[in-house]
Amino acid sequence: MKIVGFAANGALRLGVVEGDQVIDLQAVDSTIPGDLGECLRRNKGDLSPLKDAAKRAPAAARRALKGLTFGLPVAAPGKVICLGLNYLEHVKEGSQRDNIPKFPTIFMRGRSSLVPHGQPILRPKASETLDYEAELIFIVGKRAKHLTPADAYSCIAGYACGNEGSVREFQRKTTQWDMGKNFDRTGGFGPWMVTADEVPPGAKGLKIESRLNGQVMQSDNTDNMMFPVAETIAYVTQGMTLEPGDIVFTGTPSGVGHARKPNPVWMKAGDTCEIDIEGVGVLVNPIENEK
Repeated sequence: MKIVGFAANGALRLGVVEGDQVIDLQAVDSTIPGDLGECLRRNKGDLSPLKDAAKRAPAAARRALKGLTFGLPVAAPGKVICLGLNYLEHVKEGSQRDNIPKFPTIFMRGRSSLVPHGQPILRPKASETLDYEAELIFIVGKRAKHLTPADAYSCIAGYACGNEGSVREFQRKTTQWDMGKNFDRTGGFGPWMVTADEVPPGAKGLKIESRLNGQVMQSDNTDNMMFPVAETIAYVTQGMTLEPGDIVFTGTPSGVGHARKPNPVWMKAGDTCEIDIEGVGVLVNPIENEK
């Protein structure tokens, strides 16, 4: 099941994608929240109420996918947790090439740094060094603490595509990355959430790719994560309670713009960046300059 956030009639709504159509769940049942995170909290991760609503949808509840104004798959994620340095070849192309991490590298993003599918990622006025990063995102469905790799998947509601856009100049001004990772509207999240039952456990074995203006920049496989999804969850939940609606970026493969030779490649106004993950979807964002 593909669950999509979208805007219509001046409000955020939730839909189920079927082919070239979207079932407007609020048009089926007005008590269904317009935020997937709230649905997950209310139903303790159970998505069957949404599936049941979609099954009984009248024709009037269906709208065309084409032309939809997408929202974030989770309108108001509680935490946005990010994992850096998770593909060995990416580690080798960066400043940590001689310091291979033994543990997951964790940092956070704010909600204001994210934009949905179809909306522009902004190159900030402060720097031209806006880089693309193709990433698998997982969405937390159930409250989780002290999980093990054996039971880690129990907390996952589904997966989405992410473009973990980074302003490299500011990422490298200090030893902490958060400033460079949190410029307003520099990261993409979408186009929807694919429920966990639609992909292999832990989203293993999926091709992940970024394209800039149609040119392939990154191409890898989620099998090559140094810290796979289960291990990451076990590590994080030692300290942080994962809550329904939290989202986790799982790191990017090699081929990022700052490592390009002989000259780095930055996203700029007029570009289009696509993040394509097998079985999940294609996240597309145009690039504009901050006004």
